[in-house]
Amino acid sequence: MSWELGLWLLALCALLALVVQLLRFLRADGDLTLMWAEWQGRRPEWELTDMVVWVTGASSGIGEELAYQLSTLGVSLVLSARRVQELERVKRRCLENGNLKEKDILVLPLDLADRSSHEAATKVVLQEFGKIDILVNNAGRSQRSLCVDTSLDVFKELIELNYLGTVSLTMCVLPHMIERKQGKIVTVNSLLGIISAPLSSGYSASKHALRGFFNCLRAELATCPGIVVSNICPGPVQSNIVKNSLTEEVQKTVGVDTVQSHKMVTSRCVRLMLISMANDLKEVWISDHPFLLITYLWQYMPTWAWWLTNKLGKKRIENFKNGLRETASERGNTSRWSGRGRSRLLAEEPDVGLDPRTPGSRPEPKADAKRLRHPGAPIIFILI
Repeated sequence: MSWELGLWLLALCALLALVVQLLRFLRADGDLTLMWAEWQGRRPEWELTDMVVWVTGASSGIGEELAYQLSTLGVSLVLSARRVQELERVKRRCLENGNLKEKDILVLPLDLADRSSHEAATKVVLQEFGKIDILVNNAGRSQRSLCVDTSLDVFKELIELNYLGTVSLTMCVLPHMIERKQGKIVTVNSLLGIISAPLSSGYSASKHALRGFFNCLRAELATCPGIVVSNICPGPVQSNIVKNSLTEEVQKTVGVDTVQSHKMVTSRCVRLMLISMANDLKEVWISDHPFLLITYLWQYMPTWAWWLTNKLGKKRIENFKNGLRETASERGNTSRWSGRGRSRLLAEEPDVGLDPRTPGSRPEPKADAKRLRHPGAPIIFILI
């Protein structure tokens, strides 16, 4: 009797553990390892103080918010992007936080696509602070267009900026970290570096390439355990990334505001990034549902994920084309919007970061969803 009771208790405990995990997952806005680190792991306030942190794409979006939160931790900051005025604005606000002085923040203009400038920029940082503890590869650009309509120049631009530019800067900083036998290389990737979705073929390809490169680099650095390589993969986060996305031609961007209300607040995303950095997590997924659920499906049930992607992808493309027709009608089919024209986005995609070469700071959530997506379309199709 006692033996049978023990089995029943064991089964009950297993069921209870499963229910607890399910509840945790339903409430999660990041992968379960990250959620555990937030609950029981090391705090950024303990681990990241007195470090030199170089952030690219720091003039807006995630990079801007990361600078603000890092400034409260007592780090030395290097802020890079192309727009010097925006970097100076970010610097002033960091100083207002009260934990840093003028000498603790270096504004370093940088064009990630100009790979010939990366070595000199690295030397400037080392001359200023003597070390680089954390490199945050955040700069990047997105895309929204159908593959068949997209110029090859768009794919080249995305690979040059998102992939080769990031790899180049990393390779300039890496010898310094190897010499010191310590450092953190943190790359802001995307859920689209894990999964795939229509209308972002070039962007997704560049993010898949980044993930593959840094996974290989991590393996090669196994003999240097003090160097941590982290992939941060957020879903939709409030920023101007879609507005500044490339369309079918390199010279054209989306150029319109899009719905932000369903996206994760930037400050929450950055807080989870800092927790990941403090706990040396190799890869984290930061997103609300349904994007987080879909990512788990891609990881553990790819056949189901493909079926779901095909179903929802058809609706996504249909909404996109409807939006192009509606936009052309609203604009009187002028030359600016005719032909393959500028793509008006009907839905947000799970991508992050912001091209440092384009204007715009972090936007407030927009409520005018009626003009930005096809009327009557189920919201699940819009978001995915």
